[in-house]
Amino acid sequence: MNKIAAVFIIFIFSLTGSAQVNQVWKGYYSYNSIKDITLNETGFIAASDNAYFKRDVTTNQSVTVTTVEGLSGQTISQIYHSETFKKTIVGHIDGFMTVVNETDGSMLNVVDIVNKVSVPSNKKRINHFTEFNGKLYISTDYGISVFDLQTMEFGDTYFIGPNGSNIEIFQTVVFNNTIYTVANGYGLLSASVTNPNLIDFNQWTMVAGGNWKAVEKTNTEIVLLDNGIGLHKLVGNNPVFVMNFNQIPADFRFVENKLVVTTQNYVYVLNNLLANLYTVNNTSDPATRLICATIKNDVLYIGTQEKGVVSTTQANTAVLTNATPPGAYRNKVFGVKTSSKGTWMAYGDYNAGFNPYPLDTFNISKYTETDGWKDFAYSTLLGTKTITSITVKPTDENEVFMSSYYSGLLKIKNEVPEIQYNASNSSLRSIPGQVPDDIRVGFSDFDRAGNLWMPTSLSNNLLHVFRSSGQWQSYNIACAPANTSLVTKGLVADKNNTKWIMTRVGLVAFNDGSNKCIMIKDGTGEGNLPSRDVRALAIDKNNRLWIGTLRGLRVLPSVDSFQNQDELETSSIIILEDGLAQELLYQQFITDIVVDGANNKWIATAGSGVFFVSPDGQKTFNIFTKENSPLPSNIVNDIDIDMITGEVFMATEAGMVSYKGNATSGAGDLKNVVVFPNPVRPNFTGNVSITGLMDKCNVKITDISGNLVYEEVAKGGTIMWDTRAFGKHKVASGVYVVHVSSEDGAEVETKKIMIVR
Repeated sequence: MNKIAAVFIIFIFSLTGSAQVNQVWKGYYSYNSIKDITLNETGFIAASDNAYFKRDVTTNQSVTVTTVEGLSGQTISQIYHSETFKKTIVGHIDGFMTVVNETDGSMLNVVDIVNKVSVPSNKKRINHFTEFNGKLYISTDYGISVFDLQTMEFGDTYFIGPNGSNIEIFQTVVFNNTIYTVANGYGLLSASVTNPNLIDFNQWTMVAGGNWKAVEKTNTEIVLLDNGIGLHKLVGNNPVFVMNFNQIPADFRFVENKLVVTTQNYVYVLNNLLANLYTVNNTSDPATRLICATIKNDVLYIGTQEKGVVSTTQANTAVLTNATPPGAYRNKVFGVKTSSKGTWMAYGDYNAGFNPYPLDTFNISKYTETDGWKDFAYSTLLGTKTITSITVKPTDENEVFMSSYYSGLLKIKNEVPEIQYNASNSSLRSIPGQVPDDIRVGFSDFDRAGNLWMPTSLSNNLLHVFRSSGQWQSYNIACAPANTSLVTKGLVADKNNTKWIMTRVGLVAFNDGSNKCIMIKDGTGEGNLPSRDVRALAIDKNNRLWIGTLRGLRVLPSVDSFQNQDELETSSIIILEDGLAQELLYQQFITDIVVDGANNKWIATAGSGVFFVSPDGQKTFNIFTKENSPLPSNIVNDIDIDMITGEVFMATEAGMVSYKGNATSGAGDLKNVVVFPNPVRPNFTGNVSITGLMDKCNVKITDISGNLVYEEVAKGGTIMWDTRAFGKHKVASGVYVVHVSSEDGAEVETKKIMIVR
């Protein structure tokens, strides 16, 4: 037997339920790009890029499930709900599978297909699920795998290509005890589903040759989609043409005695005799692409690429009602900025080489706890394309400035796009020889006088200022190479009014008051940067400048040194790791650095997640990755921190999440103490956070027998525990008790945490 060993990773949210997780992590996901829809008892479940939502069609209420609840964050390709077993199965493009038990919300992450060494990594995509007699037949890019929904174990895998080779299986159905499947370039294949030796490719018969993309069953027959626009039915072993559609179908399913066929702009609903009942025509909105559709109680639910799920009925197909929960506009968030007025998200981008093409015409989003989500359509943004970063005016948070990497600078006042600054009304200029609109503005920053400073890429003058008086001025930076060759991500302004400008050829420091300019490069005596390509800057509470580059981290001891030195030298941070001297963030592509209220550093990377380190960098509190946290991707584009709440927003390639950081003010009582993660799983390498503490309260951690393993006095609202006994060896598996008491002993609280090694 060709059995696959079943390997499960069990996600238990906390000892008292999933609510504790949500107090530490929060998801800000988009549900607009639908991948698949499946029906459940009360309505439907729709999967987006890497999350899904359950919609109760009687109450019109939705429940979202994301990485915060335990999903992997991988891109979803298929979703299926088994009403018989009360389980929802999520399939991914890399073969990863999550089984959700709907009775208690627990999740099993199944890695069998991912770990299957006999199959190339690019051939593990899950294409389709079909259930029959308690078995789930999984169509993949290598063949068919069988999963037992009762035992939660894999059975056989059918490699049914020539001589038992891998072939791409699009879809599988079981009809009259015969299993039918369509394979890429290998026609329609079938076999008896009761045959105990289906792992033998010789047991499979080619029913019809040619190229078929989908197979489905009705109440009475097998139906097929060809590789073009044609629908066929199987008469004996012969496909018989039925009809053509206007476009190439993208989805094909039989539900509520109706065959539903979805193309880019149409949904066709056919009866059991394959006669067309009605058609939904979406050609009036060509920008909205239809992906799939299903029917529940005669209501048609359509999954789209851009607008989530919309519904309609046969009585009025022209009216489409949105059935999507509120959320971000897209999951790829490129820029985030938070303030007391809310959190803004930008979705425009450029690649690693700062190329913004193809240009983006995306919306922007804003989220507040009181009002929820607000979307600003591109049509209202005064033609501003490719918005990549956001700056909020410190003295008036109702004024927000959006940097575009093509259209200049957009000012939003009281949530209304007010004016776009470009070559016609500012000092900003386009790239010489390019179209007049190509003005690439980097991240901007306000100085203490309320002037807004920003750099532009590849233009005659690198630096620009929009003064508080309303006047514009530009500067050609003498110490830098020809400004028309400089590409920049942005700048920060320090307390001395010195502007520190990131470029691909070094860090430029310029002060317009003294007209002094210094260029910091790589190499000893030139600045000691690990790479001239500077991507992140942050000035901490000790006036040190933290510099992130394409290949590592450096620190300038003080920004004040610019005033009295003509050359500036940066230094690396050397830490001890397993007794060996190591350079912190050696060779890492650093995308952003932010400083929290306790002067700790949060450092985003383009591939290794987020590093949370101490004020001097000598201690790493946590490394958040998609493998050990709800972070949906290790490619992190931007970070920002709410200095009041300590919430750290992490914008990634696959969605945005936030973490309740430890730099918070002490609570007024101990009613909301939270321990996270809980349990601590074997693959977790970071620190345990204990939040919701009163300032100066005492925290003791003991084993279940009462032996003390850790003790600390809180400085603020959070402490971090490295799961070691007083910094020595890691504690063993078991249940540990967290004892918390206020400074005066008047309030006490106890929590339990499970350690699994």
